[in-house]
Amino acid sequence: MRKVLKTIDSISEWGGKCARWFILVMILVILFEVFMRDVMNAPTFWGYEITIAFGASLYVIGYAYAESKHAHVRVDVFYIHMSPRGRAITDSICGFIFFLPAVGLVAFFTYDKMMWSWGVMEKSIEGYWYPPWYPLRTMLFIGWTMLLLQGLAHLSRSLYHAIKGRAYGP
Repeated sequence: MRKVLKTIDSISEWGGKCARWFILVMILVILFEVFMRDVMNAPTFWGYEITIAFGASLYVIGYAYAESKHAHVRVDVFYIHMSPRGRAITDSICGFIFFLPAVGLVAFFTYDKMMWSWGVMEKSIEGYWYPPWYPLRTMLFIGWTMLLLQGLAHLSRSLYHAIKGRAYGP
């Protein structure tokens, strides 16, 4: 079990490192677009779609990384007053009731949309260069699946802590 959890954590860490590069690409594309539009008076026809694709990829790949670092928002009014075991019990209950159904459904529907997108070779209709949209749909599925896996890892650690009374660790 430790090896599986460590692998999931490594995948999320890798996703966080990829997200850093997505930020850099977005910044460079936006800077180039602004330069071409405002200085050269020749805006690009591809900057908008590229920025959207990398921005969406950045967010969904970053979800699992944020989950691995426990960086998602919690309602601390109650949570900070709980014991570590009480937090683990709360995380376990909320994980089963809210997290798994919600993220599982989103991952399922993004898979369905990704398969459809590849099947019809979906293209963006926002601009006039019609870039392929199926790579973005694939990134959305990968990101939500990574979040689901990281959530399962978090849930299994919380369940262990709730049942055994001590944190799951090396």
